[in-house]
Amino acid sequence: MTSAIGLRSGVRQFDAPYAEYAERLRRAMKTVAASRAPQDRFEPGYELPSPDSRLQRFFAAAAIRVSDLGSYRGRQLRLLDLMSNPATRTTKTLASLLMVARAVQHIRTTAEPVMIVTPSSANKATALRDAVARAIDCGLVTPDELQITVIVPAAARRKLWASPLSGSPELARRNPVLTHDGSERSAVKELAQEFTDGWYASPPQGVRHRLWYTLDLDNYRVADTIRAFVEHDALPAPLPGGRLHAHAVSSAYGLLGHHFGHQMLREEGLADDPPHYFLVQHLDTPDMVLSLHFGSVSRENLPEYSRAPGGLLTQSADPRFPQTTKALDECLEPTFYTRAPVTSAEMNRLIRTHGGGGIVVSGHECLTRYREIRRLTARAGLTLPSDPAELREWSLVMAFTGVLYAIDRGLVAEEDIVVHGSGSYSAADFVPLPMRLQRQVGDADEVRTAVLESLS
Repeated sequence: MTSAIGLRSGVRQFDAPYAEYAERLRRAMKTVAASRAPQDRFEPGYELPSPDSRLQRFFAAAAIRVSDLGSYRGRQLRLLDLMSNPATRTTKTLASLLMVARAVQHIRTTAEPVMIVTPSSANKATALRDAVARAIDCGLVTPDELQITVIVPAAARRKLWASPLSGSPELARRNPVLTHDGSERSAVKELAQEFTDGWYASPPQGVRHRLWYTLDLDNYRVADTIRAFVEHDALPAPLPGGRLHAHAVSSAYGLLGHHFGHQMLREEGLADDPPHYFLVQHLDTPDMVLSLHFGSVSRENLPEYSRAPGGLLTQSADPRFPQTTKALDECLEPTFYTRAPVTSAEMNRLIRTHGGGGIVVSGHECLTRYREIRRLTARAGLTLPSDPAELREWSLVMAFTGVLYAIDRGLVAEEDIVVHGSGSYSAADFVPLPMRLQRQVGDADEVRTAVLESLS
């Protein structure tokens, strides 16, 4: 029996997907755990706490909606809305809740406290901090049992949300938000890894907390299987020609999780046609699209642009890249900061084997289609700001811009398209984290100092 409920014509909401698909999630975790090589650094087991009212309330933030949006040029468009948590407005909630639940189970079974450490372009930091706060509020752990340190690019400061962890001086001290002004936004990954390496090479004396560095695909694959389970229960079988899943991506963790979930459904005899995947990126980090179409992330494969009289750069040689843009290195959305992601090889294989593609979009193209996308997403109950300058998360708009232009340019053969809504929020949706609660760090030693102070 499905937990989906109808909201309006063409919209279905799954209020409790973690409860609905609990058995499948446990099987997915068991599969992942069995496939992993022995770890020489701490990670909690792939087990969840026993269900009770507190855990049910904790997981309540993971609601998912599926909406019919009508057709566009003969294509059926649907939205898989993964942004229902008002404390994050991104899909990062799904994996964050599952990771924190695993940490809770470790704490309960061992009495060992845990310190989560993660680099983030911003959204994952917000989601993991929200999940930790929810675990404390729901009574699953105490503030001294579970803590979190996040390291975020200085360029993403305006995307950081205030939360219950910043609501009191003690919680803010225990859960530091560190910012780093590196030459690349992705430098926070190297910094977090260097800190973690140093911590394990020279463990501090007198610290009981287990340090968990969470940047690992498997931490996301399990949670994102839910996308496939919801799709199966909410939508009819794909149309002839297959179903295309479009997603604005940095590393495409979400689509790989969806594929994992689809494989599980096939094993149950509930799915046949493999999904087709469509990647949408921006010009700052177009590496997955470049890799897919050229077998290389070299920017030499970008088409040649010329300057138009109005100042825009234009090209018409390759429909998979923006036909108009203000700059060839335009950073449309700071969330997407990964260069040469290791996940490209697997996504390339899936798309080349089963179908799909990719496109790169520009800010000018997003603004050109913005009103149209605002009207389209309103059918799913979403409200984009009337002024696009108020938008602070562009993932959803990027995904729809990519799909609409791909259809216009003949890049999409499929008539059945699902857009994965992975993130969208405006300045009105959150209170920014005060600058006084953001601590600048320049190297791994400064990260270590900040973490040790939070544990004291």
